[in-house]
Amino acid sequence: MPDANFLLDYIYTLIYIYTMELHTFQTLADPNRFQIVEALRAGESAVNDIVARMNIHQSGVSRHLRILEETGFVTVRPDGQRRLYSLRPEPFRELDAWVTQYRQLWNARLDASGAALERKQLERRRRARTTRRSRRTS
Repeated sequence: MPDANFLLDYIYTLIYIYTMELHTFQTLADPNRFQIVEALRAGESAVNDIVARMNIHQSGVSRHLRILEETGFVTVRPDGQRRLYSLRPEPFRELDAWVTQYRQLWNARLDASGAALERKQLERRRRARTTRRSRRTS
């Protein structure tokens, strides 16, 4: 039977996953939006600068930027006739918090696997030494 801490962690994870906005993953799943996000990692950019890095027309970039703005990934600020876009940190913090839970889970599993492998290797070495000793004495 699982211990209480495991159950609490499991319940917390389920609640977190169900309350986490699915739009975060859906937004980044589109290759064009992902490419725009990658372009904005370098800093604030105007639409035309982003268009120059993309393989789609300005209207397509503007549409993806609108979706990114609506989902909270980017913020826009007017600068005269230009509109400058930049990334907002909040959705990335949300993603990091979600991934961290799984990173901790996998680190624990990898640590346990590593310890089991180390025990097996130690056991093999002991057997090999015992076999060598018994051959020498025969």
